[in-house]
Amino acid sequence: MKLNVAVLMGGWSAEREVSLVSGAAVANTLKDEGYRVTSIDVQRDMGALLTRLYPKPDAAFNALHGRYGEDGCVQGLLNILEVPYTHSGLLASALAMDKPAAKSLFAAQGILVAEHIIAGREDFAAGISMDPPYVIKPLNEGSSVGVRVVRKSDNFKPEEESWFYGNEVMVEKFIEGRELTVAVMGDRALGVTEITTRHRFYDYDAKYAEGGSKHHLPAEIPADVADEAMRISVLAHQTLGCRGISRADIRFDGNDLYMLEVNTQPGMIPTSLVPEQAAYAGYSFAELVGWLVENATCD
Repeated sequence: MKLNVAVLMGGWSAEREVSLVSGAAVANTLKDEGYRVTSIDVQRDMGALLTRLYPKPDAAFNALHGRYGEDGCVQGLLNILEVPYTHSGLLASALAMDKPAAKSLFAAQGILVAEHIIAGREDFAAGISMDPPYVIKPLNEGSSVGVRVVRKSDNFKPEEESWFYGNEVMVEKFIEGRELTVAVMGDRALGVTEITTRHRFYDYDAKYAEGGSKHHLPAEIPADVADEAMRISVLAHQTLGCRGISRADIRFDGNDLYMLEVNTQPGMIPTSLVPEQAAYAGYSFAELVGWLVENATCD
């Protein structure tokens, strides 16, 4: 008999709407494959969530994106309940979501990362001590939420009241070049996609608005560059201790590959980057979702 699966979706992060779409796609596919499915729109009321998780399901499919669903919080709850769940565990999730911590670990493994500084609110208001172009980003958000690219021609004047993502921000050197992404399934890289967009950069709208970006799979890059992109993506996945599926975002400046971040809860509709790469590697969306469920575990 197929497993009884609770699909966790929604949440209350800035990526709620994306998560609802991912969760619905996963839930519908699991039902079509004969799994018993309970879809749960996760709210801040933990008592209500606990109620929905009893009697305990055989597994939870974590389709949450962003804070609280992707940063180790819900993973900790599921560990306590001893409910096996998909994707990465508590520690890997927390490390991946903490951009400075993840970059430190990558650099220690010899993976190139962009130069960055951490600025507090007062520092941010006083002025950025980095020559443009640079990127301002929250320390622990996903899907490019709150990200701004500042170029020399922008005449950007930072103001403390214009920032709403915590007491500190990351200011990172912007790497001119091409946007690459690599999905890792288990310990295997599935392929390399190049993402192009008419937007100033691959921002939230470019990711999710219709026609906001184009996916080129396989990326038209030299074979040795593709091999290296996949190697460092697997290495980053293993360095953080990820399991299940992750997706590495990389910039290629024509000479070097720079690891930007690893996403432990990538989008999960059939046209998302990871399912596209899975299909390229020979896995249908149903097979991908089923593999995640069948390999669910606790930390």
